[in-house]
Amino acid sequence: MAIKMQNKIDTTFSATSMSDLVFLLLIFFMLTSTMVSPNAINLVLPKSESDKQLVSKNIEVYINEDLLYFVNPEGSKAQPIPYDELLPALQDAAARDDSGMRSIILRADKSVPVENVVALMDVLNQLNESYPEDDRYKMVLATEGK
Repeated sequence: MAIKMQNKIDTTFSATSMSDLVFLLLIFFMLTSTMVSPNAINLVLPKSESDKQLVSKNIEVYINEDLLYFVNPEGSKAQPIPYDELLPALQDAAARDDSGMRSIILRADKSVPVENVVALMDVLNQLNESYPEDDRYKMVLATEGK
């Protein structure tokens, strides 16, 4: 009389749950990557035909739609700088700048009047008075690509 085992061990592996897990992780990372903003200050930059990007970041100055100035903002805890204190803030940022390119990247909202950009250029000219001709800062206007 042959005795048969009631419990058979199944040696196959079901990968359907693994593919579901990978799909959910993919959706999670795609959603969270779109929420991460490289700029903490919400700006709508003007359009440009050129797709060139400045590789090294030096000093960044932001002007938002409320005409508030920010120098090298760090995350969501960026504090606006009054126009009167813009020169000392730029001098402090220039003292900490160790890059070879002497440039200030201006990220201004497209609704900012030109007179505010010119006022920032006046502050930049005051900053450059303390540097020799070859070491002066230049302003680069950041735009949005095509």
